[in-house]
Amino acid sequence: MGASAVPIKRAYKGAAMEGMLATWYARHTAKLAADFEAEARRIVAHLLPRARVLEVAPGPGYLAVELAKLGPYRITGLDISHSFVRIASEHAARSGFDIEFRRGDAASMPFPDNTFDFIVCRAAFKNFADPIGAMAEMHRVLNRDGAALIIDMRRDASNASLKAAADGARLGTVAALLTRLIFKQLRKRAYSSNDIQRMAATTPFDTADIRETSIGFDIWLRK
Repeated sequence: MGASAVPIKRAYKGAAMEGMLATWYARHTAKLAADFEAEARRIVAHLLPRARVLEVAPGPGYLAVELAKLGPYRITGLDISHSFVRIASEHAARSGFDIEFRRGDAASMPFPDNTFDFIVCRAAFKNFADPIGAMAEMHRVLNRDGAALIIDMRRDASNASLKAAADGARLGTVAALLTRLIFKQLRKRAYSSNDIQRMAATTPFDTADIRETSIGFDIWLRK
């Protein structure tokens, strides 16, 4: 695929994550508490004390709250969904943490330049209408020497690896089957490593450090 084929903007044709759908998603992903805990522990290994952290597309806010449990980090969440901003804010308040969740577009963030030390975006980048714009905004709002971590699915993830990931979540037979079907639909929107590198090359990041996992990859972008 040539550089001209890199998607600059695309319409998201799925259902909006609002209302009942957002509530269902929050309940479903709450079962993955151990995964969010492990992800948070992995991330804090890269954070300095009192780091300013932005989670892009935090959804119900589970990862943000797990990060808050691990240290005095200043955490902000930015999501396009009104429902998720409300759900995440309520979850943080119930958990006893002061986390600001704001509504906004990843490709037009409502923050000044050089605001954050670290950015994380988990399982959402493939759905962005303007992924290159989102990357460019991550660079803009990061502090000098800051880093962004995008965690997402790979387009070349095999059916066997998707099944193993769904079964490994221990959600029950029916839920695991539904999760595998969802994975297969999401894979259609996912990017390859080459796609990511071509996108990064059009932003001030210039390049990405990509580390593959069982069904996805960690994409490190450093300012």
